[in-house]
Amino acid sequence: MISTSKNSFLIWCGAIFVLIVDQLSKHWVLQNLIEYKTVDFIPWLTPVLSLTRLSNTGVAFGLFPQLGGWFTILSSTIILIIIWFYRTLEVQSWPIQLAFGMQIGGALGNLVDRLLRGSVVDFIDLNFWPVQEFAIFNLADSAIVVGVGILLLCIWLEEEFREQPEELPTHAE
Repeated sequence: MISTSKNSFLIWCGAIFVLIVDQLSKHWVLQNLIEYKTVDFIPWLTPVLSLTRLSNTGVAFGLFPQLGGWFTILSSTIILIIIWFYRTLEVQSWPIQLAFGMQIGGALGNLVDRLLRGSVVDFIDLNFWPVQEFAIFNLADSAIVVGVGILLLCIWLEEEFREQPEELPTHAE
């Protein structure tokens, strides 16, 4: 295992940045939007994006709302698993650090909501096909999804790179 003291700066900066931006956005939503009322805050973005404030006691996409309390424990466990998994990786490039930072920050953002409010504040409402019927979500959810996407891309690229045969150097005589 690699020592992560020097290698984890970006992961924690990313996590803190996502957490702060997520909590600021949710604070603004709670102060300015009425629950269940859709607002088209920028008219030219209406075909793409609206804001609709919801309280989500379930997991992603509002699934299993009756298990809200368990998701606080689950979120904490997932954060610890992500940190443990990161520390076991041999390759800790900046995209991987960024990916894990986004995942940890997003999970922390939603965990803070659950601890302070008993539910997660969701507000991003997409209006374009094929996602116009998609669940309403928040910046923490977005950071988690993008972080997982970056991580999967890094893993795929690493596998692709490993599978390519090494070219032998040619010697000019």
